[in-house]
Amino acid sequence: MKVITIKQPFASLIAEGLKEYEFRTWKTKYRGEILIHAGKSIDKKAIKKFEKYNLDYQTGCIIAKVSLTDCIKIDDEARKMLKEKNPLVYSSIIKHTEWNGYGFKIENVEKIKPIFINGKLSLWDYDYK
Repeated sequence: MKVITIKQPFASLIAEGLKEYEFRTWKTKYRGEILIHAGKSIDKKAIKKFEKYNLDYQTGCIIAKVSLTDCIKIDDEARKMLKEKNPLVYSSIIKHTEWNGYGFKIENVEKIKPIFINGKLSLWDYDYK
């Protein structure tokens, strides 16, 4: 199964269903089930920003299974949509209007028992049963 490694707190925001888009500078044609791997690095400034959610931030493990259903270009229209969805979660994308990247649409979130494994760049494969 495909896996994507995401820095904390963003991986936990996805696992809790609070973040529906993951952002990258590259686009993907992949659609289907994907595992969310919480990387070992932590954005401490972002952790503070999201402390009201009182989330658990495990690192170095796969924490959720989701469906990647779309890949959208981040433009002014996408920023407007993200601001309406959750201005706190998407604040960095909304504010950085010069950033040109892609948003991977995530649906059907299912938290799973953590699987401790090192992450990798891009989409990578893991034998998940």
